[in-house]
Order: sequence, then C-alpha cells, then structure tokens
Amino acid sequence: MKNYFWNNKNVFITGATGLLGPWLIKDLLEKQANVFVLVRDIIPSSLFFIDGLDKKTNVIFGDLLDFQLLQRVLNEFDIDTVFHLGAQAIVGIANRSPLSTFKSNIEGTWNLLEACRLSPWIKKVIIASSDKAYGEHEKLPYKENISLQGRFPYDVSKSCVDLISQSYFHTYKLPVCVTRCGNFFGGGDLHLNRIVPGTIKSILYGKNPIIRTNGLFVRDYVYVKDVSDAYITLAQKMENDFVIGQCFNFSTDQPFNVIEIVDLILDIMKCNHLKPIIQNQSCNEIPEQNLCSQKAKNILGWEAKFGVKVGLQETVKWYKNFFDEQKNKIYISGKSPRCDFGYTLGKEKLRSS
Repeated sequence: MKNYFWNNKNVFITGATGLLGPWLIKDLLEKQANVFVLVRDIIPSSLFFIDGLDKKTNVIFGDLLDFQLLQRVLNEFDIDTVFHLGAQAIVGIANRSPLSTFKSNIEGTWNLLEACRLSPWIKKVIIASSDKAYGEHEKLPYKENISLQGRFPYDVSKSCVDLISQSYFHTYKLPVCVTRCGNFFGGGDLHLNRIVPGTIKSILYGKNPIIRTNGLFVRDYVYVKDVSDAYITLAQKMENDFVIGQCFNFSTDQPFNVIEIVDLILDIMKCNHLKPIIQNQSCNEIPEQNLCSQKAKNILGWEAKFGVKVGLQETVKWYKNFFDEQKNKIYISGKSPRCDFGYTLGKEKLRSS
C-alpha cells in the first residue's frame, strides 16, 4: 500500500548543497513532498546542481545568519517540516577558522530555531548534530544519555547546536529532535580531504592513498542513503508525541579505524597492490569514537539497510561514473599496473601514474 505521508507537505531543507542534502531531497521528491531549500553559494560541482535538483525544488538564496529571511520563508511558504543540515562541517576548516564555524553552526542554528518558534505552521524540526558533540569519553560506544563535552572548535559547535536545540524543546515545546551520526560517506562528496572520496580518487588515478592521521583513529562510517532513510523515518515517527524532544544516534554499530576503511576500499576496487601512505600529521581530533544506535532501533524501528560494505561499493561506482563524465578534465598517464576493475576513461583504460 502506498504511503502518502509526505504528499504535498511543505518541507524546508538547509545545507542542500552538502553531502546529505541532495540524497534527502531526492527521497522526499519521490515521496511527493514540496521541497524548499536554502542555498548560500552556487556550487556547480555539488550533486544538487549535477542532478538538476535546483530545477525540481523551490530555491531560496540566502544565509542562515539572515534571521528575517528565515522567518519570511517559514511563514510565506507554510513550512510543515524543517531538516536543518546546514553547517560548516570540515574539521580542518573549523580548526583554522573557528569564528566563522561558530557563527555558521551556532548562530545559524539559533536563528533557525527562533524562526521556527515564531511560525504557527511548524510541526517538526530535525536538527543535525554529530557524534563529535559528545567529545571524548572513556566508555564506548556513546549512548544518547552521556554528557556533551566537545573540546575542539567543530566539536564545540556541535555540542552547542545540540544543547540549544534541546533548550527550545524544553523551554518552548518546539517540536525538535536531534540526530547524531558518525562519518557520512557517499556519492557527491567532493571534499576530497575526507578519507573515503580521497581514497577512491587516489586509487582511480593509480596512486597510493594518503592517510593524514596515524591510521588508527576509530570512527563510525554510515552510508548517506542510510542517513537519509534515518531522517525521514525520524520525521514520520515524530507524529508520536513521545518521540518529540529526543536525541537519536544513527550508525551501523560497526566502527572501523582509518586503515581498515582504506583497506576495504582497496579490496572493493581490486587494487591491493597499492599501499596507504600514513602521514601521522593530524591534531585536535579524538582517537576513538563510536555510537550505539539501539535507541533508534527500539523506538523508531530504524537500522541501516545498506551498511558500510554495500555503501562503499555503491560509492565507488558513483565516483567511477563521475570521473568518466569528467574525462575531458582529467589526464592520466604512466606504465605501472592498472587497477583491474575494468574502469575506462573514455576509450583509454585507467592506468596508474
């Protein structure tokens, strides 16, 4: 039986040009929602523009720091549900530029929450926090009831976002839920300093992948399609008043260290002759973090459908297709053994340099 839950609902999404935004938008469009998105910058390489989602959604150009704009959008378009994904999400940038990160992540969130509080139409607000909001704890995995104690700029910004969001529920009864996820990965992520897309690109070029840490940092990795499903499931379950105001971890409950993730990608791409280069240069990061998602399973009935290995397989396929379409911008030469997964770049077989 067809589910009409999202049919003609007006949904507002921030962070539309990020990694998760386009996948969530596509899922909601398939469910017949009316999607409104906030776009600050036109980024042609974003999946949002590559897939033509700008032509399928209602685009509002602006910034989370513009409170009047947010208030106008929520009221003029009778927004029912808000997914707040917009943030400065790169840890390295946060370390270099803490003030802009604090403004985007913290002030941007309180602006949106206040605009939601003043709107008579809002029924659900889903705020993207992070596993980084927990900070460092000796006891793992993180459960939703442990303290939020971020120490480094990005982590602190997410701790603040999380607590401010909870305060709007407890003080004003704003229908808020908070999500905390591990490291997203999936097609469309062109921040190539991240381990998954950076590793895939290196392998496609036939180069040894770079690990900037010591390779032993432990994290949750969760496929972007699983995350989109988690957000939609949560929003639907918020019809139950018991769910509103709660925080949920979303993960596969299967943490990996960086070397394990790189080795898994090498195995999927049949390029085990390539060996990662470990730079051991990172700082201001927590050595080990992972989440328990049992609460999401018990209350929401959610668990990852794809998982890490299948998600990585789909992600590799996405990047192969992407770089094939970009073949006129890429020049590859050399005589080393090529990666034997049958990928072609135009008429030329991909070779390592």
